Amino acid sequence: MTAHFDLGNPSAYAAWRERKLAGHPRSLGDLVVEIDDPRSLTELERSALLARCSAANMALYASRSGDDPDKEIPRQLGRQLGLVRLDANMLADDDGISPLAVAPAGTRTEFIPYTDRGIKWHTDGYYNALDRQIHGMVLHCVQSAESGGGNQLMDHEIAYLLLRDENPDFIRAFMAPDAMTIPPRLEDGSVARSAQSGPVFSVHPDGHLHMRYTARTVSIEWKDDAATKGAVAALERLLASGSPYIFRGRLEPGMGLVCNNILHDRAAFKDSETRHRLLYRARSFDRVAAA
Repeated sequence: MTAHFDLGNPSAYAAWRERKLAGHPRSLGDLVVEIDDPRSLTELERSALLARCSAANMALYASRSGDDPDKEIPRQLGRQLGLVRLDANMLADDDGISPLAVAPAGTRTEFIPYTDRGIKWHTDGYYNALDRQIHGMVLHCVQSAESGGGNQLMDHEIAYLLLRDENPDFIRAFMAPDAMTIPPRLEDGSVARSAQSGPVFSVHPDGHLHMRYTARTVSIEWKDDAATKGAVAALERLLASGSPYIFRGRLEPGMGLVCNNILHDRAAFKDSETRHRLLYRARSFDRVAAA
């Protein structure tokens, strides 16, 4: 395990904590990079995006693409930043890109991202098998809603840091291999996806911290012990707080988010006859490249 994520190495953690807080953005505006064409970044644009992802596991971009519906925008942007292997999940299009919009009919109507309802705090793909976890993601806005649809964003490393500062036992509970279980999903009486158990926080071989989490209270089973219940309650309090490390905003046409699968949510929204919210989501098994 990377030394600073080892609960038995407080000195390494203290040094990492100091660096992390010193280099972390203080506002949403600090995360924004203005770019021309997301499909063809300049070296300065690419470096600026990578630097913000290194500091906060996320970056926002404002591009000149406007409401151009070209799905190559998120694909090519991601590839330039190291997000190559896309998760072609069952609701994505054949190209691995998911068009997030209100679905008029069909299977997608059963899933909240394809409705106008709000989505609670989560990381993407928390229900995936442990060997198919989502580590990086691009969200690209083609059109925003008539009203609503904003996001809250939080660096999962900051969530780890604040929870560890409050009580290291929260981290210990969240690193247990059976901390969070997603029950099996059934379709027509058959198992479409088996139960998935795993930790909330895990440290991967390259040393990065990964998080799988959902604030949903259905289709989720937490380990039934006091330590895990305490950790869950502490994280819920943090995400409901006015923490300065929670950034709030809304993507407009031509804007996007690139991240290492940070904590995020989505407010409910309303479309109109002339404005229908459309975002493209490209989820990757890769992380954003190092700065």
